Amino acid sequence: MNRKFTFISFLSLILFSSFILAQGLSEKEQLGKMIFFDTNLSEPAGQSCATCHSPEVGFTGSSSEINNTTVVYPGAVNTRFGNRKPPTSAYGGGSPVFYHDARSGLFIGGMFWDGRATGWELGDPLSEQARGPFLNPMEQNLPSKEAFIAIIQASSYVNLFKVVYGDDIFNNIDNAYNKSADAISAYEKSTEVNPYTSKYDYYLKKIVKLSKEEQKGLNLFNGKGKCNKCHISKQGPKGEPPQFTDFTYDNLGIPKNPVYPFNTQPADIGLGGFLETMPTYQEFAEENYGKHKVPTLRNVDKRPYLEFVKAYGHNGYFKSLKDIVHFYNTKDVEAWPPPEVSENVNTAELGNLKLTSEDEDAIVAFLKTLSDGYTPMGKDEFITEIKSDEKYILAQNSPNPFNPATQISFSLPEATFITLKVYNSLGEEVTTLVNGFENAGLKTVTFNASDLPSGIYYYRIQTNNYVETRKMILLK
Repeated sequence: MNRKFTFISFLSLILFSSFILAQGLSEKEQLGKMIFFDTNLSEPAGQSCATCHSPEVGFTGSSSEINNTTVVYPGAVNTRFGNRKPPTSAYGGGSPVFYHDARSGLFIGGMFWDGRATGWELGDPLSEQARGPFLNPMEQNLPSKEAFIAIIQASSYVNLFKVVYGDDIFNNIDNAYNKSADAISAYEKSTEVNPYTSKYDYYLKKIVKLSKEEQKGLNLFNGKGKCNKCHISKQGPKGEPPQFTDFTYDNLGIPKNPVYPFNTQPADIGLGGFLETMPTYQEFAEENYGKHKVPTLRNVDKRPYLEFVKAYGHNGYFKSLKDIVHFYNTKDVEAWPPPEVSENVNTAELGNLKLTSEDEDAIVAFLKTLSDGYTPMGKDEFITEIKSDEKYILAQNSPNPFNPATQISFSLPEATFITLKVYNSLGEEVTTLVNGFENAGLKTVTFNASDLPSGIYYYRIQTNNYVETRKMILLK
């Protein structure tokens, strides 16, 4: 068999392998994904759920320019804007049906910044949130449920819709519309959207170590910084990964955003405004003015490139993690602008934390460990051998760029036969580093490129259950 193949074939192999690995979605989740990314589901066409909830930024707003200016996103009709910063649509599936906890006096659960997607009708707040944007004139602007369903029926995935929900699903428009939201919710709860692959997740699994600054930040997060009072960082009683929210509502005293398109409107009273519309809970409205849902901190720093601007807070007033951490630290002792809503501001858990600037930097360093898609950069980040129930990991080679030698580390959750090969930029095999049976655990091999020219090389690991390829650079 000829070991050489074209670069196009090589890339095709990589893409095919990635495709196979991504096929962890159920039929319902796959259907939800198709609806989520369908740009035909707007009037005019061109806007999908992913427009404001993009994977590369942690399923939130994908425009650095908008995040740095208006914060709120234009709808399908580009002169109309939403009225709040898009929250992440990931890691929200654990939010319970909206309720009032009599003991604490807190409202818990629901979706949207103000909790109005309660889950009371469908039993799932995430499904009720998914129904909202399609018919919202400020967002996807479809005129009716009938128009939405007509687009679904003309789509390439209509047969999958029938497989998931039955051939007669379109006989009832309301039911079909709700099932569309149910499918989106299933996708938003899937392992593709919620993979739990951050550095902190690997730290909790005792696979990798945090740096000294990251560990200091975690200690402050759970201690003097009081961040974990609302953003729970510990695993659940059965080892469930932390969601970094308690699904409650709070008024942090965030200033009004001066460039917000809705800046001339009355202050955003959040949860209190929703409670005013609910006869059952109207008596609690005033004490909840200015409160917005506590967001998850997962993917809080996930961005496609270093200079990409993310916005923080319901109105996006803050443009960096350092800014919002400093606000938490000093709100009550520095000359910040007045709160957008002055009632019910939380002064017990933030405002005068007496953190140093170095403490703030450490908390920011820790927050950066919460982004999914983390890959250890070298063997020094691993703790010891991984446990048998953990995942395969192929680390980035270290050093990189390198001359002439570099180390490649990988971890195996089980004993298995593996191959680890190196290819040049033409897709030609350069060498085989490993070709045989390996026990579970952390492994490191050395690639010596003394006889090779400078350039880009690829190394690829393959087992029966895992394929991954990474790039490295040889500079002589």
